[in-house]
Amino acid sequence: WVPHELTIDQKQQRIDDSKECLKLFNRNKSEFLRRYVTMDETWLHHFTPESNRHSSQWTARDEPTPKRAKTQQSAGKVLASVFWDAQGIIFIDYLKKGKTINSDYYTSLLERLKVEIAKKRPHLKKKKVLFHQDNAPCHKSMQTMAKLQELCFELLPHPPYSPDLAP
Repeated sequence: WVPHELTIDQKQQRIDDSKECLKLFNRNKSEFLRRYVTMDETWLHHFTPESNRHSSQWTARDEPTPKRAKTQQSAGKVLASVFWDAQGIIFIDYLKKGKTINSDYYTSLLERLKVEIAKKRPHLKKKKVLFHQDNAPCHKSMQTMAKLQELCFELLPHPPYSPDLAP
């Protein structure tokens, strides 16, 4: 992610989108929270370096401190797409090595989300899900928009250059 200087119009878009969501929320707070589902992607690294405290060892005074081998955090990673609501995680998808998320892949995740919601959140079976996602190209494609409409998901706005708005 690269910091982006927002224009006046983009700042106004943030305000307008926030007001729209706030209006939905204020109409019926408990119903909004029952219907709100969001998602985000994150890289999970196979190795997380230990802090100095975690890797310290007791040694005698005259004993040299043990040497630590340098390890690289890039030993491997996997992209997780996490879908959740106010009750918790609905499902997580781990992208297979060598694959990328495109519109075909993402729409298949949305179909799976609908199935998981039916199983884990039966109260949403007959209600429109209030769905939030960021503005990644595969999230905004015509194919994805058509799938969201087919699944009866109401897409909540997400202003451009606003990663901080992802919950």
